[in-house]
Amino acid sequence: MSGWTTGAVKRARLALALAVAGGLSLVVAGATPASAAGTSSDAASVLAQRYAPVVRLVDRSGACGNAADFEPTDVNAVLGSPLVALRGPWSVPNLVKVAPTAEDLSVGLPGYNLDFPGNALSPGCTYADWARDIAKTSPPTVYAHVATEANQPGKLALQYWFFYIYNDWNNRHEGDWENIQLLFNASDAHQALDTSPYAVGYSQHESSERAAWGSGKLQLIDGTHPVVYPSMGSHANYYSANLYLGRSAAQGVGCDDTVGPSRQIRPQVEVIPQSQADYLGAFPWLGYDGRWGERQRGFFNGPTGPNDKASWTQPITVAETSWRDTSYSVPEGAHIGRPATEFFCSAIGWGSTALTAAVNDPSPTLLVLSALIVVLIWIMSRTQWRPSAPLHLGRRRAWGSLVTSGYRMYAEHPRLYLGIGLLFIPIGVLTAGLQYLLFNVGTFSPLVDSVGRTNGFVEFLVFALEVLTALIGLTIVQATTAIAMTELDAGRSIRAWPAYRLAFGKMRPLLRALAVAIVVILLLEITVIGIVVGIWLVIRWSLLAQAVTMSPPATASRPLRFSAALTRRHWWKTASITGFVAGIGLLVGPMFGVLLLFVTSASFGIVDLTSSLINVAVLPFVAITTTYLYCDLAVRARLTDPKPALPRVLPSEIALGQAPPPATP
Repeated sequence: MSGWTTGAVKRARLALALAVAGGLSLVVAGATPASAAGTSSDAASVLAQRYAPVVRLVDRSGACGNAADFEPTDVNAVLGSPLVALRGPWSVPNLVKVAPTAEDLSVGLPGYNLDFPGNALSPGCTYADWARDIAKTSPPTVYAHVATEANQPGKLALQYWFFYIYNDWNNRHEGDWENIQLLFNASDAHQALDTSPYAVGYSQHESSERAAWGSGKLQLIDGTHPVVYPSMGSHANYYSANLYLGRSAAQGVGCDDTVGPSRQIRPQVEVIPQSQADYLGAFPWLGYDGRWGERQRGFFNGPTGPNDKASWTQPITVAETSWRDTSYSVPEGAHIGRPATEFFCSAIGWGSTALTAAVNDPSPTLLVLSALIVVLIWIMSRTQWRPSAPLHLGRRRAWGSLVTSGYRMYAEHPRLYLGIGLLFIPIGVLTAGLQYLLFNVGTFSPLVDSVGRTNGFVEFLVFALEVLTALIGLTIVQATTAIAMTELDAGRSIRAWPAYRLAFGKMRPLLRALAVAIVVILLLEITVIGIVVGIWLVIRWSLLAQAVTMSPPATASRPLRFSAALTRRHWWKTASITGFVAGIGLLVGPMFGVLLLFVTSASFGIVDLTSSLINVAVLPFVAITTTYLYCDLAVRARLTDPKPALPRVLPSEIALGQAPPPATP
């Protein structure tokens, strides 16, 4: 009998049992008394239908179509398919059977793997296309299981198991089993029908999150149907739409995204009998002890099935010992002030992609790493790191000397440059306030409310606002730093606030030049074909702040032209030193925040605040080093003679080959 026919027969049998128990009209939320439930299996069916979950899948398009293509899948739509193979635990050849059936799996087969069409580590659109084909003929399905535990009398668990054909997350693998579980103070399904659950647990990676029945975070439809938000890709179950961060094996290492818009479905409920003999008769695949997905290394391997989970036989003990009370979500609101958490999501994503590629085919990864190491060693050997004396400014410096001189300048005047860096705090507050006014109560609030945070236009506006305010802040800090360094070079002491007062006198030409640069580069970026030219101009104009504050009056009024003239013959030096110090400066804060996420239990707000304060301390170093770069290029433009080189022939200090002088008595 085919998988589809078997499923149809089972569904007809269950429907008939429900009808005999009291009519399908009685299977509604809280409407069926225990006395109307008939046998134990009938009571379990009524209970399962009463609390059947409502699933809200992220409805977002991607490279392979809709990201919600992976729905909870009927196992019978997978078993018996000619696209599925059963493989043994040996090295090749290990093919046991094509189109294995539920009966084939019922004998256990530990160490075996089901192999679905596609490569889990390089999926392309294979699994998404297969999922769409399955959905055309098979409705979304969950499996309900009523479970008790001998050493936990008077308690009962109602489980709903979700099967997905592919896990498209950091640990990509074929097959995925998730569940939610409701706990009752009841000895059997009959008693559970006369009461309400006291707790719910949603599976999330290696543990579950608890909610009390009636808790504010637990959403219910019609009073009994819990709403479940599976994360896009990982299928971890959450209570609301948000971006969740995991920093341990139990929570999952990475970011789970359940942010809408969402598509709501009510999966068909298949009820699993309680006793082993009965459920193996109705669902033989529950005897399978192998993996539901192709064999891969480590966590890329397919998962085991429900019957091999501890929660299958010890649902109450697992709930009491491993369930968590909360999941950690990124606070809603402005993006500014969240550098560590956003960097965390990106870094984990990049790292998992690199690891997946390395496991799939290590050769390209090893070649790239080797090439990067060779290039880094070559670059470090091609520059001079000394002298590192911070004064005087008006001299030529090698690439490495620019960095070391910047470090010494900062180290000798930390209070001055920390004071200058404090400007980033009010700029961050201002940006957050502008975002709130624009996207919560202002012009764009209707768009945000109706479409959601994931709308591309809204995200572009948020990103543009962040970049604009960051550029303004960094330009002002660069100008103020250049003034402070000029004063120190002249032998005069200066503090942060007087340096800002001097810089304010040059704000008009500074901001005017910055506005022109932003408009020109933005227009080039919009045309797409002008992106390369835009990047080239960004480097050419990167010294405009120093050109305004440090150049003679005749050229200070034309800072973009003067900056371009200085960098004309030194574009690569300007690009490399700017990219190096700016990259380090921008990454230190988020990387320290990510470290805090792993080694402390600090809240995300505290982590992001700490990360922002580190940016305040580090970014002045960017301004100092680029000021040294400006001075270096200005000197090179004035001096046409090259730096004096060591002579090719040096005079001897002693005559080799002669006897040493006699020792002094």
